[in-house]
Amino acid sequence: MPEQIDQIKRDFEAEAKDIRTADALEDLRIKYLGRKGHISNAFSLLAEIPKEEKPKFGQELNKLKKAVESQYNTLYESLKKGKGKDEYLDLTLPGRKPFIGRKHPLNQVSDEIKSIFKSLGFTIEDGPEIETDFYNFEALNMPKSHPARDMQDTLYITEDIVLRTHTSPVQIRVMQNKKPPIRMIAPGRVYRRDTPDASHSPFFHQAEGLVVGEDVTFADLKGVIESFACQMFGEDINVRFRPSFFPFTEPSAEYDFSCVFCRGKGCRVCKNTGWMEISGAGMVHPNVFKAVGYDPEKYTGYAFGMGIDRIAMLKYGINDIRLFFENDLRFLNQF
Repeated sequence: MPEQIDQIKRDFEAEAKDIRTADALEDLRIKYLGRKGHISNAFSLLAEIPKEEKPKFGQELNKLKKAVESQYNTLYESLKKGKGKDEYLDLTLPGRKPFIGRKHPLNQVSDEIKSIFKSLGFTIEDGPEIETDFYNFEALNMPKSHPARDMQDTLYITEDIVLRTHTSPVQIRVMQNKKPPIRMIAPGRVYRRDTPDASHSPFFHQAEGLVVGEDVTFADLKGVIESFACQMFGEDINVRFRPSFFPFTEPSAEYDFSCVFCRGKGCRVCKNTGWMEISGAGMVHPNVFKAVGYDPEKYTGYAFGMGIDRIAMLKYGINDIRLFFENDLRFLNQF
């Protein structure tokens, strides 16, 4: 009988050395410590041995059981902590709910803007974020001495290489490679030297549009902006245009939407004006057409811009642009 106890112990130790997974450990437990396992079967032999040998045999069996249970517990903790073994998996625990990713709110709004303008016949164009001075300024009627350059707060890489301050350079590149008619928008990231706060960021997102053809008028521009506003914010949104100045358009205008929060009645957000400033627009300046080889006597066009971050803040009622870039899941999971 002592030989049988020793054999059970040796067999268990040999098999325990090869345990690498929780499933294998559970099979080992059942084989040796289960109700029908080797140790339980050994205890059943007590009825067959002489009475005077039973106490000693019972003591040895108890020692065996404790030793096996101790080794089992050591293996269990080792697997649970992953010490050189496969990661422990407790099958009795409830399943973990899988994390489902979502589009970033800026991507959602950008996609909606693209969809609206595509429905109006616009193409989506893209260009480099690192630009030359020519595309970012000179071709847009801003020579090196032009005071409008100071409006851009530019981040220079070298004297002639910049991080683009707007997506208007994409318009220049498209016009250089395509003859009218053109009907496009250029959404993307832009960069300016600015201190981050609730309404400013050193990088943000714009979508700028361009239409070029024969007999294109300011009335066409107004119609497109009004159509966009209604599709983005609802049919009761109004649009107004105010005279302004941009070196690449003439005449130029700022355009506003009626406040999306109070619907034009006046509130704290719109400072009780009933209006919210969106961006600028205007008829393409003849000098821009000359820079790309278009005949300004034959073609006319309009350009407009809008901040994607600004549109998203209005659409979702967000009062701090920094929330878009902090990667806080408590914020992002709301969209």
